[in-house]
Amino acid sequence: MAARQESCSFTGHRPEKLPWGDNERDPRCEALRRSIADALELAYEEGFRHFICGMAQGCDLYFCEAAQKLKRTRPGVTIEAALPYVGFADRWASAQRVKYAELLRGCDNAVALSTVYTPYCALQRDRYLIDHASLLLAAYNGTPGGTRYTIEYALKRGVEVRYLPIEDAADAIAEENDAYEPPF
Repeated sequence: MAARQESCSFTGHRPEKLPWGDNERDPRCEALRRSIADALELAYEEGFRHFICGMAQGCDLYFCEAAQKLKRTRPGVTIEAALPYVGFADRWASAQRVKYAELLRGCDNAVALSTVYTPYCALQRDRYLIDHASLLLAAYNGTPGGTRYTIEYALKRGVEVRYLPIEDAADAIAEENDAYEPPF
């Protein structure tokens, strides 16, 4: 296992919380993917070599794809998949399972934090991401849920958090909640 000080984790929303849903051809999605790739390149330049991905649909898989592209162009990159439980993607749609399996094969190792689903296995995975890294990249739109929990846990643990903006997310949430202030 890589040293914590050279490890970078990622957190981000699933498609249902993204303004473009699962339309990965949307220009806002493409902009986020570029932001992720740029953030990974910067992390690499700063000495991060080990990248840990939670492998959920949406932003986690964008991160895994970008880390695998980085690995093809930069020496010393390793990628770890942190799975909440064995069979995590078994109930996903066929196309998503195929994509997941392909990305999982491109990882250097995978760790499943539970052999079966439990109500807390996703939180265990989120804590694993933080407990094994010194940098967290976060694609976050301000909504409650696992991404917010992971960021809050990182901040409590003294892990550096870098926010990656989700285009149009702040405007969409502000319409629903006038008190919203984005964290970046």
